[in-house]
Amino acid sequence: MNAERLLAHFERISEAPDAIARLRRFILDLAVRGKLVEQDPEDEPAEELLAHIAEARFSLVQARKSKKKNQLFEEHADDPFGIPSSWQWARLSEVADFSAGRTPARSEDRFWNPGFFHWVSIGDMEDGRPLFVTKELVSKLAGEAVFRSEPESAGTMIMSFKLTIGKMARLAVPAFHNEAIISIHPYLGSLDPYLFKVIPIFAKSADSKGAIKGATLNRDSISMIPLPLPPLAEQHRIVAKVDELMALCDQLEAARQKREQGRERLLASTLQRLNQPAEDLASFRKDASFALQVLPSLTTTPAQIKQLRQTILNLAVRGKLVEQDPEDEPAAELLASVALEKVRRSSMESRIAGGLLPNDRNYVQPFSLQAGWEWTTLEDYALDVSTGPFGSMLHQSDYIVGGVPVVNPSHMVGGRICLDPKVTVSPGMAKQLESYKLAAGDIVMARRGEVGRAALVTEEEAGWLCGTGSFIVRFIPEILRAYVLLFLSTDLARGYLISNAIGTTMTNLNHGILKKTPIPLPPLAEQHRIVAKVDELMALCDQLERQLSQADQQRRRLLEAVLAEALGDPEKMLEVA
Repeated sequence: MNAERLLAHFERISEAPDAIARLRRFILDLAVRGKLVEQDPEDEPAEELLAHIAEARFSLVQARKSKKKNQLFEEHADDPFGIPSSWQWARLSEVADFSAGRTPARSEDRFWNPGFFHWVSIGDMEDGRPLFVTKELVSKLAGEAVFRSEPESAGTMIMSFKLTIGKMARLAVPAFHNEAIISIHPYLGSLDPYLFKVIPIFAKSADSKGAIKGATLNRDSISMIPLPLPPLAEQHRIVAKVDELMALCDQLEAARQKREQGRERLLASTLQRLNQPAEDLASFRKDASFALQVLPSLTTTPAQIKQLRQTILNLAVRGKLVEQDPEDEPAAELLASVALEKVRRSSMESRIAGGLLPNDRNYVQPFSLQAGWEWTTLEDYALDVSTGPFGSMLHQSDYIVGGVPVVNPSHMVGGRICLDPKVTVSPGMAKQLESYKLAAGDIVMARRGEVGRAALVTEEEAGWLCGTGSFIVRFIPEILRAYVLLFLSTDLARGYLISNAIGTTMTNLNHGILKKTPIPLPPLAEQHRIVAKVDELMALCDQLERQLSQADQQRRRLLEAVLAEALGDPEKMLEVA
């Protein structure tokens, strides 16, 4: 093992998402190939060890008066890889006895109450750890009538062989276990520490069969699990070295978690501060400017970049991302233009006299706004909010290939509409659904599933049809659609829509609820500045994501190269170089 090279690069390698897990597997891989510790020519070879095991097995068979034959397998299948000359390949049934457990009938309460013995299920096991407690107990009667034996003693190895194959634990208390778990008893007790570490490695790659609920091993495939068997003295050295290196891995993992937790706390504190109301706007802008400079160095995971994106959006719709300009025409003027256009289109001038212009309405105000901003709703900001066709008007069986496209929520990706040539209808059907035809400048929104998902209709999609799971939102020409889409991506909008949607397996958004969505509306000129700034910062987030991805790839390649070098695999070294 080239520890010097590994440690020299570990600061870089350890930031790879699976570095510690890979390192643990690597240590075990070296161990079972005879590359973790040196061989000693004075050690009694494994061939002699197998003879001692056979003697111990014979004695056990005689004592139990078992019908098992006392013989080693005469032929082995092809060995998985080369091992030192002093080692031998063996099969699990050559070196250990094993037996599966049982589950007492659930209908028989007397097998479970009063509970007395621990009873282990796979969920009770923590891989590689001692097992002290179980969720369930079985009664003494179950021990007598179902298991017909004493519980397995403390110290016994147990391993799952169904569903989660190769999960290994050691009993710290006497216990029975279910039929998805085997207890393993080496014929020589001195084999136990080594077998505990290596059996799971080879069990996971054993010949498993498909079952209703997942993969499973049967008795034959368990029996034939191949095990590389070193001399007994070398086994002890291997176990000691593995324990030493796994303890180092624990320390490295703890140090990495501490670094990540520190970054997470600092990032969360910074984002929280930015999202809190600030009395002194000048101080806030100074803090925000500093935070946006340092946040890229704190974001080291995709989840953190997602947080950063949402913070940018939240700052944008709170008027904290760009400066206000007192010369901007207030948002109230834009709302008045929308209201007047509605009146003009509907010839209902009496509504103005009735005091129903947006400025006269009482809006829910989640937070205070900057000067020149106004609270409005989607109902008052849009010319029209309508739903797509009823389900009875359009069925999946109506879809053809190459007709007039239909826009469903799944086609709304990143604010754009993606064509699915298989979700189209014939010209005749499109004629029947003409009232649901989309126009350039419309925004389509999902009303089922991921509610609030939205996309802009461009000239390319004009004439396509709104699907049954979508809304159509139309605006006057002056409205900046990019700001509307930006707002619909914020926690404020998503939180309102999701909290008011109904359904569990498939959420649905009511038309009336959508119309009442509260919108913090800046002056139109400021909307343009906000959208430009958000685009700039989102491009920075895109760059950060690319850098993270590239850095992760480099770390993985370096990790692969170092591990390949330690394993002496020149082809792999060339592959990852």
